[in-house]
Amino acid sequence: MIYAAIAGENFEMADRTAAARLRSGDPGALAEVVSHYQHRLYRYLARLVRDTASAEDLFQQTWLQVMRQLPRYDAARSFDTWLFAIAHNLAIDALRKRSGERLEDYEFELPDRQSDALAAVLAGERAATVAAALTGLPPLYREALTLRFEEGLKLEEIAEVTGAPLSTVKSRVQRGLEAMRRRLSKDLLS
Repeated sequence: MIYAAIAGENFEMADRTAAARLRSGDPGALAEVVSHYQHRLYRYLARLVRDTASAEDLFQQTWLQVMRQLPRYDAARSFDTWLFAIAHNLAIDALRKRSGERLEDYEFELPDRQSDALAAVLAGERAATVAAALTGLPPLYREALTLRFEEGLKLEEIAEVTGAPLSTVKSRVQRGLEAMRRRLSKDLLS
């Protein structure tokens, strides 16, 4: 946790440097920035659209949009927030085009090396159960929970990414958590 806080401060500075390098046309900057965000951005898109092929397409489209919109990037803003806002807009458009999926519908720690095999198996099963419950949530709740708990964004940042009022974001996170609790308790009782 401490490392994340320290890295976060240093990374914000690196974000601005990377954005400046992108703007200057440095060929290595794009590869560096894509590499840095690759896992986080893809995981976010995959959670949101629930389809690996669509997530891969959206990942590519996001970077194309980043390069197109780079002249409009405000260096005073967080690069993370700006990047995830672009990805959000593309994912929402993709979800709207899908038939049958409407937007209005509706961290587990790894065990220490000292832990026994049973603890590792149980942690894996819990993670799989939570992931399955998250996948079953409506897109708005999946997105809010993914951005909050997997990507570590603050509620204000989520509001900026999604373009929703802060109170709406708080509501989505709360309702998403409640839906997860219901799903998980239902699974435990089954």
